[in-house]
Amino acid sequence: MSEQACRNCNKIIGSKNSKSCPVCHLTSFSSDWAGYVIIIDATRSQIAKRLNIEIPGKYALKVR
Repeated sequence: MSEQACRNCNKIIGSKNSKSCPVCHLTSFSSDWAGYVIIIDATRSQIAKRLNIEIPGKYALKVR
């Protein structure tokens, strides 16, 4: 799996060459994650509100 997930906000990053998360700007990533959700409209999505996601994108449900 070439995608990694941010350990802080669960945003899935497509490239291992990313130096920081585009959402929270931290640098701690994990390649051990499970499940994902794609948020298209974070303002109207009930799932985004429940997961505290404010920026649309692909997010991991569980990051180890």
